Amino acid sequence: MRLTDIEQQATHIDLLARSTFDLFAIVKRNADAGAEFRSLAERWADTGTSTGRLMLAVLGGLVDVEWDLVRTRTAEGRARAKLRDKHMGRPLKLTVEQRLGALARREAGEAPAEIARSYNVGRMTITRLK
Repeated sequence: MRLTDIEQQATHIDLLARSTFDLFAIVKRNADAGAEFRSLAERWADTGTSTGRLMLAVLGGLVDVEWDLVRTRTAEGRARAKLRDKHMGRPLKLTVEQRLGALARREAGEAPAEIARSYNVGRMTITRLK
């Protein structure tokens, strides 16, 4: 069984797998093929020893917990920002006044493409205005 290019070139465990389960699947696939896993950067990560296998399991689990904490903190930060009416996502292309003017022009029958050219934005920016 041939290792993928990513598996051959990964020098850090966090670059090798997206989750602990993914890491274990890669390590198992390597073991089934008769290969051992050794990280070039993390010397403790060596599936050839029982200590290395234990460390891989424990630290892989800790990485999962840390990613879960990051997701939780990010979600909490987004919720707090929404409560403060902060805009989420990319900055708006048009100011409030420009949006109101574009809406009025569109309702008056002007083509969205023409309005968009005058504000130097895409046609869909004008079409999506509400």
